[in-house]
Amino acid sequence: MNYFLTALASKHSGSSLHSYVGGRMFLDAYPKALLPVKYPYVVYFIVSDVNMATFTEGLDEITIQYSLFSASDGATEITTMYNYLKTLLDDCTLSITGSTFVSMERQDLSTSYEEITTQEGTVGITHWSVDYLVRVKDL
Repeated sequence: MNYFLTALASKHSGSSLHSYVGGRMFLDAYPKALLPVKYPYVVYFIVSDVNMATFTEGLDEITIQYSLFSASDGATEITTMYNYLKTLLDDCTLSITGSTFVSMERQDLSTSYEEITTQEGTVGITHWSVDYLVRVKDL
C-alpha cells in the first residue's frame, strides 16, 4: 500500500490541482500543526481495499475518496478544483513500484454545504466528495 500512496503523491505533486490549493493536499486529515484551516484544500483517503485475486492472478480494487473543501462564495472555486481533479485522475496512469497499474475510474460525486462558527464568525463550507476505483495487479 505504501508504494500505491507514494505513486498518488507523485501524481499530485506539481499538478494544476496541487498548485490551485496551494499544496494543501493531505492524506487522511488536515494536519493539526497547520491549524487554523486555510481554504481551499483537499483530503484523500482509502475507503476500501478489496482483494479480487483469482487462482492465476492477483488483483486489488482500491476505492479512494477525494474530499474537496472551499469557503468561497459561489461555485467557481469548488468546480475549478473538481475539474482539475478530473483532469488529473480520470483514466490516468500510475507508476507503482512492484505492481502493475490497471485502471482508475471516477465512480461518483456527492456534494454538501455546511455553515460553521469560528472566532471570526460564521463561514459557509462547500464539500464535494469524489470516489475513484483503482485496480492494481499484485499490490
